[in-house]
Amino acid sequence: MIGVMGAGAFGTALAISFAQEDRVLLVARDEDHARAMRDERENARRLPGVALPDALEVSAETRALSECDIVLVSVPTQKLRSALEGAREILADKALVACCKGVERETQLSPTQVIAEVLPAATAAVLTGPSFAADIARGLPTALTLAVADEAQGEVLQASLNAPHLRLYRTTDVTGAELGGALKNVIAIACGAAIGAGLGESARAALMTRGYAEMARMAHALGGRPETLAGLSGFGDLALTCMSEQSRNLRYGLSLGREETFEAGVTVEGVATARAVQDRARALGVDMPITDAVVALVAGELRVREAMDMLLSRPLKEE
Repeated sequence: MIGVMGAGAFGTALAISFAQEDRVLLVARDEDHARAMRDERENARRLPGVALPDALEVSAETRALSECDIVLVSVPTQKLRSALEGAREILADKALVACCKGVERETQLSPTQVIAEVLPAATAAVLTGPSFAADIARGLPTALTLAVADEAQGEVLQASLNAPHLRLYRTTDVTGAELGGALKNVIAIACGAAIGAGLGESARAALMTRGYAEMARMAHALGGRPETLAGLSGFGDLALTCMSEQSRNLRYGLSLGREETFEAGVTVEGVATARAVQDRARALGVDMPITDAVVALVAGELRVREAMDMLLSRPLKEE
């Protein structure tokens, strides 16, 4: 049986998808939420209007995951460590697939690195790429990257997690896959800010393109492969997140550009990731001007047009 830890929109969508083929256990954070899903057979809080399949079981008991060999961990990156520490004995030797995108603020570690640090005996993998929860839950087609350092373990997970409308491509480049998923959120905030401030679609295209160059520089510095950044977990996810208002990071950027208050209680992974990546980039000597601009925008140190002027006034160079 496959387990999913975290009953937010994305965790629920994955659980629904995999429950078309197999039994799946979805573990919510509290019993009230779990009971409501069992009674209503939908996740009305996070994914209203989508029925839960009969093969999908819902619980609030983390120990129920002891029955699962594979556990998809779908919690925000900044809460991943505490979630794993709270279930250390249950998850110790399982295959854990991180379904979150970002960099831990305090340690600058990626999700699989957090898994390896907290649970060194577990198999650490990441599932990432262009995907919105609502699309996956409704059975709309997409393709994702499954990154696992060990080729044989990756083949086993790929066979176990493949679903009719969810095609998984395997890679051993965990670094490149995770950085693509993390950094595209930062670039999406910048794109949203530009559109929100009325700077136009050409500005968005320029930010996406130069943002991709930043992603590639950082990945190279940390050992990621260029072809990974050109794939689903890099370019694919960047295009989706920067172009659709289903993206929380883009919507957050729109609110910055419009100088409006953002939706309360909505997790925006790109905010913490931008700060963590800025720290790491400075330590490595990697030039990340768009990331720097996003950090300054979020901190209220710059307005959008000031940030754009700063980017446009940088020294001229070859592309």
